Amino acid sequence: MSPATSPKNIAAALTELWSPRVIAEIDDNYVKVAKLHGNFGWHAHADEDELFMVLQGHLRIEMEAESVELDAGEIFVVAKGVRHNSVASEECLVMLIERKSTLHTGDSVTEKTRTLAEQLRPL
Repeated sequence: MSPATSPKNIAAALTELWSPRVIAEIDDNYVKVAKLHGNFGWHAHADEDELFMVLQGHLRIEMEAESVELDAGEIFVVAKGVRHNSVASEECLVMLIERKSTLHTGDSVTEKTRTLAEQLRPL
């Protein structure tokens, strides 16, 4: 059995922004944490849903049809195929649950794109 862990504490200790790190696996999914600040960039994941949970701070998820505002303890699922952009006006800690096949920046490649190998690096 693996030890208990605190996603919030792990996310708080990260030094890179917008660089998720895998902290657990559940079947075909990864549980990731990240530290966010600023604007991520528009992208979509054609075949995968993406769950966001705010651990600390505030996150706005912009979509073409609407925007969602999330505070600590709140979750939102961006449905597959929906173009979205995450915005954190101040530092925000999040937990993500995504299929293992989900590309970090979906259909876009930017300077913020992280490979799966980078996301799997030891903490």
